[in-house]
Amino acid sequence: MGAFTKVTTKEVRKQNDGRTCYKDLEAQFSMRSHGVVLKLYIENFKRMNDLFGMEYCDELLEAILDYLEQKTGNVVYRYVGVEFIVIMKNRTIADAAWMVEQLMERFNQSWTIRGADCFCTVQMALCAYPGYATSVNEILKYLDMAVAHGAEIGSNQTVVYDKELHTQFIRRQKIAKYLSTAILKNEVEVCYRPIYNREMRGFTRAEFQMRIFVPELGMVDSAEYLPIAEDTGQIRQVEYYALDRAAAAVAGLLREQREFESIALPVSSMLFQQGDLLKEVLRVIEDYRIPAKKLAIEIDEYTAVSYYANLTTLLEGLSWRGIELILSNFGSGSTGLSRIFDLPVDTMKFNRSFVGELENSARYAPVFGGLVQIAKKMKKKVIAEGVETQRQKDFLDKFGCTMQMGSYYSPIIPEKELAAVIGRIPR
Repeated sequence: MGAFTKVTTKEVRKQNDGRTCYKDLEAQFSMRSHGVVLKLYIENFKRMNDLFGMEYCDELLEAILDYLEQKTGNVVYRYVGVEFIVIMKNRTIADAAWMVEQLMERFNQSWTIRGADCFCTVQMALCAYPGYATSVNEILKYLDMAVAHGAEIGSNQTVVYDKELHTQFIRRQKIAKYLSTAILKNEVEVCYRPIYNREMRGFTRAEFQMRIFVPELGMVDSAEYLPIAEDTGQIRQVEYYALDRAAAAVAGLLREQREFESIALPVSSMLFQQGDLLKEVLRVIEDYRIPAKKLAIEIDEYTAVSYYANLTTLLEGLSWRGIELILSNFGSGSTGLSRIFDLPVDTMKFNRSFVGELENSARYAPVFGGLVQIAKKMKKKVIAEGVETQRQKDFLDKFGCTMQMGSYYSPIIPEKELAAVIGRIPR
């Protein structure tokens, strides 16, 4: 009898990696088989690894793998990191959805490892094959999209890649393909959101906004195309085009001899990681001869928190060169106030959801009033956006919020009307 080597379960699992998963999926497509692919991603694994250690988490993964194999009756592939894939052959979406519902019940309970309990938050995605996918790469891409979509909703979500998500994917593809062309051809629509100053009794500021034209889709707002630009590496081209247009608007207002505070450009968090933002800002300051504090850069509070260590020097450089710095989503709770006020920002901006809650919940009023007073004591200006009703205006006036913006005061205006609105004193 020939000698043989016993293969352990752990060794077999090591073979069920991403490469093996890819080959097995290829085999399913080549045989024109049908079924459903499940992807499971553990969201909070890094935090658990930091808290409990590597050995604990290795045992946790083994426990999860045991459970998944037992419950699904299929091979579980350790695809990448803490992503797992299960190929459910000859199953329908309805079958797979019923299975995933049971899996999710388990993840809503704790896992006990070495006598210590922990909770895993997960995202699960289902995609039928062949269905919308005609290749392995496509089905893996669709599963990634479904997982990301679930993460936007919250933890422990199950998302099926269906017609609605596929329509969104096709739309994103069209935007991604035409984004650069739209910028090169100036197929954009620039407009501004005026900001009312109660003390000056007029519109003394404005915030830049831009839409792009995409064939078959029409005009696309920044909330939709900016994340796509970030994902596809086109963000520099889009944002630096916007920077030029905003700087040109400042120069135009100066030529018209309008008295105004500043024109603000909201900037993507990705731009602060590019390394040349300061250089580009200095370029437009010189090209358009912009005086100090007439051009403002708006940064989101979450970005300021996420990149705090690397961001402070850059913001100081921008401030030193005369750029007004605006922190948007102020009061969102992303970080402590002490850290926010350590940033070299000039102006704080409350978002529309905060302003809206003033009308709906009395408990927000003292919080808002307190934040306004703290900002003023720190010699920071304050802007409230999303002002739509008289009641909201009255609250803001009561708490001393001088600068306000929203449909109550003015709709978004085309670029060509900017000079006629900014600096104008109402009769």
